[in-house]
Amino acid sequence: MEILQNMWLFFQDQVLGMKWLNAVVGRLLSLFGLDVTGRIGGSIQFFIYDVIKITVLLCVLIFIISYIQSHFPPERSKKIMGRFHGVGANIVAALLGTVTPFCSCSSIPLFIGFTSAGLPLGVTFSFLISSPMVDLGSLVLLMSIFGAKVAVVYVLVGLVVAVVGGTLIEKLHMENQVEEFIRNASSVDIDSPDLTRKERIVYAKDQVVSTFKKVLPYLLVGVGVGAVIHNWIPESWVETVLGSNNPFGVVLATLLGVPMYADIFGTIPVAEALLFKGAQLGTVLAFMMAVTTLSLPSIIMLRKAVKPKLLGLFVAICTIGIIAVGYLFNAFQFLFV
Repeated sequence: MEILQNMWLFFQDQVLGMKWLNAVVGRLLSLFGLDVTGRIGGSIQFFIYDVIKITVLLCVLIFIISYIQSHFPPERSKKIMGRFHGVGANIVAALLGTVTPFCSCSSIPLFIGFTSAGLPLGVTFSFLISSPMVDLGSLVLLMSIFGAKVAVVYVLVGLVVAVVGGTLIEKLHMENQVEEFIRNASSVDIDSPDLTRKERIVYAKDQVVSTFKKVLPYLLVGVGVGAVIHNWIPESWVETVLGSNNPFGVVLATLLGVPMYADIFGTIPVAEALLFKGAQLGTVLAFMMAVTTLSLPSIIMLRKAVKPKLLGLFVAICTIGIIAVGYLFNAFQFLFV
């Protein structure tokens, strides 16, 4: 058992976390005369290490997820969700959201397509919530920084929020709050052609290039912010605002995250630095969820598809769910240490 545990720790730290890379970067910077224990040298080391680490993991994950996603085009996803009813349909929609695009804005066109195709509104909202909040990429990246227990529980509670949120919207029967042009849109079922393995590989490669181009600016900004927090912001500041002494830290982190626009890959470096500086685990995860699920651009895009009453309900459900998750993680943080 101990051997398996040591093997897992090695995989988590050296393969996913790439701690060996951090040591290599530190030695190389020292050769150039930089003091990596100082603020400037430490910031440069953090920036280079995190950019390389996340870039490698990101490209590998996008390739794998895109290859899986090639088996689930919108037409097939719609047919799969259409076979289920009630809470089961919400669960399937939330699970399908884990193999779809990486940010909230790219999920909305699929949400509109599913809604116009006649799928139940609550089911499409379960998909819309889970798609940016929880994906296979976030599971692996979270494991590389926070460990397997945190990553798995984060994904599970994210799916619960998606299922509960979608089910609640379904029970309220708010179909009249969807814009007219979407409700009246005609849906034409076109079977997607079966792709060969070579075509799926080409598709996955194309997705790596296109997604990485979109993500790179947010990744660089996120790592840059993380480097500043990691080496320049006093621990006492972070602990005061987001630590255990502030009972409103989760609420504050959630409200700070909503106006931002990034995906899970640009948010994780910031979360890593905040946790290192003494922020509570649940507070950090609430910040991540708010950024990825309730970004201001995605809310503006969603307003084109739904009326203010439904939009407000969606934002309220997600916000309350995220805050609840944050306090839950803080209450049981001792289990993840």
